[in-house]
Amino acid sequence: MTKRFCCSQATWYTKKLTNLAKATFVGAIALNLWVNPSLAGDPFRTSEPRKIGDQTEAAFKAIFQQGNYPAADKYLQQAISKEPNEPLAYAMKASLAYGNKDLATLDTYSQKTLETGEKLISSDPLRGNLYTAVGHFFEGAVILTRKGTVNGATQALSRLRQVYEYLDKAEAISANDPELNLLKGYMDLMLAVSLPFASPDQAIERLEKNAAPQYLVDRGIALAYRDLKKYPQALEYANRAIKTTSDNPELYYLKAQILKEQGRKEKSQQLIQEAIANFNKALTKKSQLPGNLVKQIERERSSAVSLNNSGK
Repeated sequence: MTKRFCCSQATWYTKKLTNLAKATFVGAIALNLWVNPSLAGDPFRTSEPRKIGDQTEAAFKAIFQQGNYPAADKYLQQAISKEPNEPLAYAMKASLAYGNKDLATLDTYSQKTLETGEKLISSDPLRGNLYTAVGHFFEGAVILTRKGTVNGATQALSRLRQVYEYLDKAEAISANDPELNLLKGYMDLMLAVSLPFASPDQAIERLEKNAAPQYLVDRGIALAYRDLKKYPQALEYANRAIKTTSDNPELYYLKAQILKEQGRKEKSQQLIQEAIANFNKALTKKSQLPGNLVKQIERERSSAVSLNNSGK
């Protein structure tokens, strides 16, 4: 039973890495980041903002305002050269490498995230502990990718315990910190929708009360309700996210997924057709999305078309 549970946990850990890393470790774009220059560089905090580098901030914009991954990668190359002490830049690189199935690059930037997070603890204990946790999370993903779920489960779960150890240290410093609560909220939500004995209510409350930016709060809750098959609520939060950052094609992909599953559940051809329209909208910017993601969107669109045709 123990071995089976550990393997199940490790499988969850691997499957959930991409969304968690992209949505949380990579950072986010808050609306007030663009309208309040005094907070430039910190999309999370309205008080005591941290100053990250201009190139790292530009990568935020490329990913979350535009959904433009090639542009983000160029900014990150510059960030690594000019802003070597910002762990968020390395976390972004690790996330992109995972999405591209580039294990060597993932390994390199997982280690850099961990090392830079550890160094930051002395000057900024909150963010230092936070990104030390992120580094351990990526290191666990490397272990599972290399060794597989069965052989790597014990070692990966040891890393996961370290993730929560450092998150707890960060929480002891500032329990209401928006960046911390965004990260923990996403992790708790993904655990809740993956394990039958966990409830998402506390995680959703954490996001709504203390996390920021609002764009990622809305997106995270939409993802959670999608996975919980609560499609009307998921659609509500997806629309909120689109209202804030309407140029990101990934948001239309998320909305399309929700509409498709809601249409299937309610046997509504109209909802299926709306889903296809949103898949199409996402694909109008496929040149700026990762190839693997584009293929996934195209597969899901084809499935929606087949579903629509079968209803005629």
